[in-house]
Amino acid sequence: MFENLPLLSLVIWTPILAGLWVLYAGDRQEETVKYFSLAVSILVFVLSILLYVRFDTSSYKFQFVEKALWIDRFDIYYSLGIDGISLPLIMLTSFITMLIVLAAWEIIEKRISQYMAAFLILEGLMNGVFASLDAMLFYFFWEAMLIPMFLIIGIWGGPGRVYATIKFFLYTFLGSVFMLIALLYLYSEAGSFYIPDLHALPLSLTAQKYIFIAFLLAFAVKVPMWPVHTWLPDAHVEAPTGGSVILAAIMLKMGGYGFLRFSLPVVPDASFAFDGLMITLSLIAIVYIGFVALVQQDMKKLIAYSSISHMGFATLGFFVAFSIYHSGNSASGAIMAIEGGMMQMISHGFISAALFLCVGVMYERLHSRQIKDYGGVVNTMPRFAAFMMLFAMANAGLPGTSGFVGEFLVIISSFQASFLIAFLAATILILGAAFTLWMYKRVIFGDIANDKVAELTDITPREGLILGLLAIVILLFGVWPAPIFEVMHPTIEHLFEHMIQTKLG
Repeated sequence: MFENLPLLSLVIWTPILAGLWVLYAGDRQEETVKYFSLAVSILVFVLSILLYVRFDTSSYKFQFVEKALWIDRFDIYYSLGIDGISLPLIMLTSFITMLIVLAAWEIIEKRISQYMAAFLILEGLMNGVFASLDAMLFYFFWEAMLIPMFLIIGIWGGPGRVYATIKFFLYTFLGSVFMLIALLYLYSEAGSFYIPDLHALPLSLTAQKYIFIAFLLAFAVKVPMWPVHTWLPDAHVEAPTGGSVILAAIMLKMGGYGFLRFSLPVVPDASFAFDGLMITLSLIAIVYIGFVALVQQDMKKLIAYSSISHMGFATLGFFVAFSIYHSGNSASGAIMAIEGGMMQMISHGFISAALFLCVGVMYERLHSRQIKDYGGVVNTMPRFAAFMMLFAMANAGLPGTSGFVGEFLVIISSFQASFLIAFLAATILILGAAFTLWMYKRVIFGDIANDKVAELTDITPREGLILGLLAIVILLFGVWPAPIFEVMHPTIEHLFEHMIQTKLG
């Protein structure tokens, strides 16, 4: 029945076209807009599940391929396809967008149609990034998604939204310019923008190094890596709850995806040459930014710095793989490191979304994100406190939650490269527990701090549904991560073998 459906085009263009209709409908049909947006987001999630059900987990090849000529003059195609790296990210995107739409049901009071439209269009553009097999199509979606995110922060953000929005746009846009230059050079050499053709392109080490640096400037900003991370805390603090969720859960993952899709397979010799730099930057993010998070007084800013620190595990896993292999260990340890980094990205998407939604729940009641304004919340919001405890533990890497799996694999595999690297990476397990649980203790436990906290009401059924779904996923992948590993293992194994056999020698 579904064999001939262009599923990838559907998960891209269904939310985009629906978002345009929502814009046309406007606020005069507010209830219709809400239900329609929720129905579309659920439909896209169902389509992503259909992708998973029909996905051949034994193959590393791109699946659900669609191809049509787009710009004949430059041989640019509307070319789509997914593998074990992109499928989990598409599913994550559709799942989180569905929750964002539901979370905005009663929170957004002005311009609700524009808000829903922005997130639906953004969902389609992000799915386009993960599904593109043509480099210029990838770049089109990569840049286009800045527009709805710019509007989300700029219209529904806090008092400093203008500064945060401009900073976010300039950082990400300028980094992407270097990526465009690299893609144009690769096209001049390969005569094609087709990404698998770029993977097979032989390049000199000098050319690879320049291309790696160009890609690094684009992807490091997106992750973000130290020292180009300063836009993220500002954007998170000023963004509405939904904006913070989509930033942390999805948009940061695009930097990691870029490393896996472009940097490692296209310029593996340069990736190996710069692996020491990348490992160092990752460790700085893990350790230093962890200490920065420890002193934050704004809950959103604390979670934002926590995101930078945890994403350091993803980039560490991707690049420590080279050191593992070239130190004489088997390829299995290097593959495990990359898989650990990928699992960390997926898990962090769920956990960061949950934590930002928890902050949003409290902010809607007390209109403050300052830790000092809370205390004793468990006395008035016991169900909420239970959910937030689970998410805080997951953020700290508690075994049995998804937050533990990726970090554990990266640390274990890092031992094969260097004890020092593994030791420094493991410090985040202590720091993560410190800054997360200290925030939780000050906000949730103790006596009721003030009259405003005494008047708080516990979560509504709608809020309970959102947090409950996230709790189920975090626990499920904590005790049974096999569905993710089964999908991505053949792709990552082939990616590493391709780098070794065709380039590294």
